[in-house]
Amino acid sequence: MPCTPELARTMAEVFERQRQHHAVVRNRTVRERRRQLIRLREAVLDHRETIRTALWADFRKPPLEVDLTEIAPVVTEARYVARHLAQWMRPKRVSSTLTHLGTRAEIRYEPKGVVLILSPWNYPFTLTLAPLITAIAAGNCVIVKPSELAPNSARTIRRILEEVFEPEEVAVFEGDHTVAEALLELPFNHIFFTGSPRVGRLVMEAAARHLASVTLELGGKSPTIVDETADVDQAAEKIAWGKFTNGGQTCIAPDYVLVHRKLHDALVDALREQIVTFYGPDPETWHQNNSYAHIVNDRHYERLRHLYEDALARGAQDVVGGPWRAEDRFVPPTVLTHVPDEAAIMQEEIFGPLLPIQTFDHLEEALAAINRRPTPLALYVFARDEQRTQYVLNHTSAGGGCVNDTLLHFNHPSLPFGGIGQSGVGKAYRYHGFLAFSNERPVVYRRFEFPLLRRFYPPYGEQALRLLNRFLPFF
Repeated sequence: MPCTPELARTMAEVFERQRQHHAVVRNRTVRERRRQLIRLREAVLDHRETIRTALWADFRKPPLEVDLTEIAPVVTEARYVARHLAQWMRPKRVSSTLTHLGTRAEIRYEPKGVVLILSPWNYPFTLTLAPLITAIAAGNCVIVKPSELAPNSARTIRRILEEVFEPEEVAVFEGDHTVAEALLELPFNHIFFTGSPRVGRLVMEAAARHLASVTLELGGKSPTIVDETADVDQAAEKIAWGKFTNGGQTCIAPDYVLVHRKLHDALVDALREQIVTFYGPDPETWHQNNSYAHIVNDRHYERLRHLYEDALARGAQDVVGGPWRAEDRFVPPTVLTHVPDEAAIMQEEIFGPLLPIQTFDHLEEALAAINRRPTPLALYVFARDEQRTQYVLNHTSAGGGCVNDTLLHFNHPSLPFGGIGQSGVGKAYRYHGFLAFSNERPVVYRRFEFPLLRRFYPPYGEQALRLLNRFLPFF
């Protein structure tokens, strides 16, 4: 649905209502904010079957996978934030130095104001409601724009949020990219965007017009290194799980694998066995399997088909795969070997169940291949040698990642999540999400007078210079 003039006016009116109402919302107590979070948590649990149905309709996401990757992360986030909110909201005392004798200092956490959340289609509930939870916890009013590419999920998100919140506190607007563009014309105080680097640049440009701060959760080609000391069976299991969950439509999925040449054949065999374990003995079974998601729309299906055919035309070999089915956008779990660097699949983020594998003889080759590309959102290392693991971590950069596993860093309660460079700006979720939606306001209180400071007030003279020369080494 495109943005009409009437809808644009409505959005502007709601924005203005939220801006006026924020004076009330910002002063809500811990107990009041907690109550909102718990109500949202309960609403998500109440709509569990509706959420499952919506995601099955959007791209045949398996119901159990919906529970694990959409519902559980949201209800866990709400409970964790509610439990820790009092500690986070409390002003934080900080120590002073000689230059601040007679004072005490603290950091106060105040909301940024009216914020915008632009969420994606691939994990529509987690990547919409988890940022919303921290925005509410920080005391903001929020406008949410879910992705039109998962329309059933977008409608369900709107229904849930309208049940829990008044529009002057949390409002939802559905529609295509023109709705997002109209929202970006409004002077939000903060914008939280999850999506592609290309659109992230447009969001950042729009935010700059209003000097709004941003959190950009973007993507990129997340590499996986399988070192010669790795446990091959463990690596295959974790890579297959991380790659093919959600039909490969995961921003932190292993995008490509760099495996030591000695382990290449063993890894391919282990991946083949793992795919059979997960989805059945043959491609027909994979197609019928209700544990495997399909591609979200025809455009993404054709994009993946182009990447696949281009790789084969350039010499890649399909060692695991099967027939594709355009009628229901089924792309089988696919493993490609002998993939050259110039193939499009090695240049673009895949965002689908295609796994290219390249080999290396020395670890430095693998690191050079990673460092030639933009900094990824995630990096995974499989190795049993701790020194080699640390060597990889010390000579690469990434938004996050795991050692001997995949994906798990996303929902770790004590870790920030976000990218660096082209893979993102800022950190999110739990405490770091609370900070992203807060202004850390420094305040200094004068407790008692310190007369010596007056010696450094104008007019400046020799006495001030002598005192400064005496005390400067102690500053």
